[in-house]
Amino acid sequence: MKTAECVTPKHPDKMCDRISDAILDECLRQDKNSRVAVEVMGGHGIVTITGELTTEAFVDCRAVAQKIVEDKYGVQVNIVQQSPEIARGVDGGGAGDQGIMIGYATGETKQLIPLEVFLSRDLARFIYQKFSYDGKTQITIDDKQNIVAVVVSFQNTKRAELKKMVDIWLKDKRVRRGVNIHLNPAGDWSVGGFEADTGVTGRKLAVDNYGPNIPIGGGCFSGKDATKVDRSGAYLARKVAVEILRADATIDNVLIQVSYAIGKKYPLEIVADIAFKDGQRERLDKTEEYRERFVPSNIIRELKLKEPQFEKTAEWGHFGNGFSWE
Repeated sequence: MKTAECVTPKHPDKMCDRISDAILDECLRQDKNSRVAVEVMGGHGIVTITGELTTEAFVDCRAVAQKIVEDKYGVQVNIVQQSPEIARGVDGGGAGDQGIMIGYATGETKQLIPLEVFLSRDLARFIYQKFSYDGKTQITIDDKQNIVAVVVSFQNTKRAELKKMVDIWLKDKRVRRGVNIHLNPAGDWSVGGFEADTGVTGRKLAVDNYGPNIPIGGGCFSGKDATKVDRSGAYLARKVAVEILRADATIDNVLIQVSYAIGKKYPLEIVADIAFKDGQRERLDKTEEYRERFVPSNIIRELKLKEPQFEKTAEWGHFGNGFSWE
């Protein structure tokens, strides 16, 4: 069995991601060469924004945050310039950090993401259209891709209302007989968002990537400009995985792994792990083939990553939503 979850844009962690990326977008609107690394923690009446900005832009971080979380929250801002030691490596065209990036594509869904990830996201979106609150969904599928379990928790939403919506959503899905459904399993609830829990940028990595059944590199995306290869390298790795999958109908799924050293423009490794529909696998060294594409400045140019577009990525995941890297 495989399980994945999704959270709505009003979940406290997602609100922090959205604030981080909204600040990044505002910097890029004014200065395409902005260096941004901004993280947010929010909870219980206070939002704290901290990190590094090197930019010609003037951004009112408090105003950006309050558009997302309302004026009732106090906002603390602690922003400094990027460390000169980090800037030294990036100015020369090198990667903004060391790290491992993962790209993945599978033919299980039209969006080329794992089925359990698509289903949990699709259900969350379906309910969120009517009940735009803090919420979570979780889907478990079996080896025949039948849904065997559904978990839904939504703020300000009664179990009876959730049951109607889940029943409608399940009508055109493959469902195992006796599917296990849990709706607000701890009871109906009205206290959500930052009133109920603390949120932090980058805490929903599995939701942002490909779910818990596919490895992740470890670095978060939100609040980082594209010189940070945590973000840009992972985006291009997704694009390459999609390209390889679409080029050969015998391939079931593709996983790309890339690694960088801080300040160095060429990746240390680019490996493609390819699974075929007949059960065979290949693990290929693609370092020489793709090394020029994975130079940070080339990624930024190819994917147009100096354009403000990132707050949208923080809402429902960075892959399977039709962005330029797919």
